[in-house]
Amino acid sequence: FTLWTLHNSQRTTATMLAAATCSVAAPALANGARGVRSARVVANPSVSRARRSSRASKLRIAAVVGGDASLSANSNARVPNRLSLSELAQPVLRSHGCTELAQVSASSKAIGVADTTANPLRIFPNGIRPEFLALAVVVAFGVTVKSLLDTPSRTYTQAPDGQQQIGTVGEEYDAWTEEGILEYYWGEHIHLGYYTDADMANGAGTLAGCNVKDFIEAKFDFVDKMLQWSECPPEPARVLDVGCGIGGTSRHLAKSLGPKSQVQGITLSPNQVERATALAKTQGVDNASFQVMNALDLQFPDNTFDLVWACESGEHMPDKKKYVEEMIRVLKPGGTIVIATWCQRETTPETEFTPKEEANLKFLYEEWAHPYFVSIEEYVRLMEGTDAMATVGSANWVKETIRSWRHSIWVGVYDPWPVVKAGPRIWWKTIREIVTLERMHRAFDNGLMQYGMIKATKASR
Repeated sequence: FTLWTLHNSQRTTATMLAAATCSVAAPALANGARGVRSARVVANPSVSRARRSSRASKLRIAAVVGGDASLSANSNARVPNRLSLSELAQPVLRSHGCTELAQVSASSKAIGVADTTANPLRIFPNGIRPEFLALAVVVAFGVTVKSLLDTPSRTYTQAPDGQQQIGTVGEEYDAWTEEGILEYYWGEHIHLGYYTDADMANGAGTLAGCNVKDFIEAKFDFVDKMLQWSECPPEPARVLDVGCGIGGTSRHLAKSLGPKSQVQGITLSPNQVERATALAKTQGVDNASFQVMNALDLQFPDNTFDLVWACESGEHMPDKKKYVEEMIRVLKPGGTIVIATWCQRETTPETEFTPKEEANLKFLYEEWAHPYFVSIEEYVRLMEGTDAMATVGSANWVKETIRSWRHSIWVGVYDPWPVVKAGPRIWWKTIREIVTLERMHRAFDNGLMQYGMIKATKASR
């Protein structure tokens, strides 16, 4: 009858549940659960009533099914009144409390908190959010690239004596000549340009004023200014261009000085000699020739040239003293020597290089195959030390040349397509060159480096 009532009457079920609640819950409360249960009831009365009613109904139904009618008359006599706190705290339904736990779990995942209960040995048991992973990859990539760019890649090495090798300098210039990128942007002159006060006032060499003065034209201006500053006699019969590159300066001098002057260019790079010769033929310059030769072992007799010209070649010389002595040896008495070269500042015991300056110099040495730099004052001392010179003069052309470093970058910004089309290897090499150009600019700007101009006249016999 009771089972039939449970299946067919909601009122009867409610009555039985209430009776079961009274018969079961009362003994439990009388045995020490009152305080805890009261707290739970206060915290959530509806949930507590449901738990008590459900548990009581289960006991009532079990008693009826078992045929023990006395349980309905006297529940206390048959139901053990030993329900523990843990039993009372257990959820009646499996789903009880799952909503709250799910909300907490979802909140933890949303903020990236690991669920260490799943596997305490895993650092990120719930995984890493995609944006955090992407950020970590970007940071790791940036750190790696910066480390690579801060590590010099072309340390100077010298070819062993007696072997047909050209060393790092010649190899690098061979590569640059083959690629054509340097010639495209820098033109025929692989050296800095000259900027007048008026040029700089108009913004020449800056990003906004990139086209105020043509970058390649600035190099022709430099050659003209250097020739004027040297005070060499007009129409020197023979001219030696030490470190001629692809022959831009040699051909320009040959044109400027006239057909009576024969210009001889030398370089360590066979590719540069080939390119320089081809350009001279194309331009119809018959009074300029080129050959591979080591500047520290010039294959010319003493007193051969009326003008010895060295533009930005001394940086690569492993023996500056020998470099100066060889050029003076082949210079005629009364002849002129003029040198343009990157120099580091002069130091004294009171003005030694700081660790940061030494680190910067080391990078500049080893990224572009420079054995070392010396000061302008050291070049003057080397000249005077030969006891062969009648006069020696010097100057620092930092102001006139410093715009070249960034100008060479901006021309690439305005016209990037030759690099873009060249492929990934040239992209990476170009990035390295840009970084080095900027570091050079800063070194000259802060006084660590100077642009040395040295001229001298050899004493007459």
